[in-house]
Amino acid sequence: MSPAPVLDSFLGMEVLSQPQLKRLKEHKYSAEGKSFAEPVMQVFWCWLVEQIPRTIAPNSITIIGLAANIISTLILIFYCPTATEMAPRWTYAFAALCLFAYQALDAIDGKQARRTNSSTQLGELFDHGCDAVSIVYVSIGICTAMQLGTHPWLSFLTCGTAFFVYFTAHWQTYVCGTLKFGKLDVTEGQLGFCAVYLTAAFFGPDIWIKKIPFLDAEVKAVTTLSGLLGSWFGIYNHVRVIFGGGKGRNGSTVADTSVITPFFHIGAVMLLYFTIWQKSKTAIFERQPCLYMLMFGMLSAKISIKLVVGITTIVQLTVI
Repeated sequence: MSPAPVLDSFLGMEVLSQPQLKRLKEHKYSAEGKSFAEPVMQVFWCWLVEQIPRTIAPNSITIIGLAANIISTLILIFYCPTATEMAPRWTYAFAALCLFAYQALDAIDGKQARRTNSSTQLGELFDHGCDAVSIVYVSIGICTAMQLGTHPWLSFLTCGTAFFVYFTAHWQTYVCGTLKFGKLDVTEGQLGFCAVYLTAAFFGPDIWIKKIPFLDAEVKAVTTLSGLLGSWFGIYNHVRVIFGGGKGRNGSTVADTSVITPFFHIGAVMLLYFTIWQKSKTAIFERQPCLYMLMFGMLSAKISIKLVVGITTIVQLTVI
């Protein structure tokens, strides 16, 4: 056996068959809906892409944005390994800048591809794959910025919800063939996260532990729960689409499989995520929350990427 297949097997990689590659080439990206902030941001994004040299590859733009997010989050983790510490103010400002840069670069990579006539289905896969990884680091960064480690259940819900909402967004695409955006969606979420970072940078990270007098609750608890409610509403909308009927035969998925099949994959990850937190005799989640969330986040990202591959190549989602 040649080294390449052995390495692919060891890394858990799967090589697409020729029919799957053919379907990938034939795949057409389909999306509908605009959020409240997108029309305004589109003005900025259209201006920004014109400032980018045509010699810059779209995938390079994508990976630069992802790298910025990862680096800023790793800096926060360095200063706040248990998500209970307070980092220097500049780290939060830097995280806000990197997240805003990621949002902009993620928005213009497709524009750059169309501008340079270099659009490919592989570029779409790469874009969504980077998004799957980025959401993991952003959610952990928010937990450290707000010191949610003092309330483990809040950090657990924040990251778990982030992983799940990204998966369900593509689950609905796997069902109906179209990525549907709501009025409050990823653009608003990213701008909200930037606001969280900037609040910690300008007012100090201790702003989150102050109490709101008439509620007798910490600012971070109220802010986090408000954000979670918005995310859960997004999940509800995704689920409505999922069970509203698919593009396949008899309302099935694009791969002609049951619409509930993907749940077993994300469900297995979420079950382990919860069970180990509750049953660990060494309190691993409380002692190393960032590492714990990163591990399960990357596992969630992996199955989300496989789901995206299933959408573009019209194949059944395989086991993790």
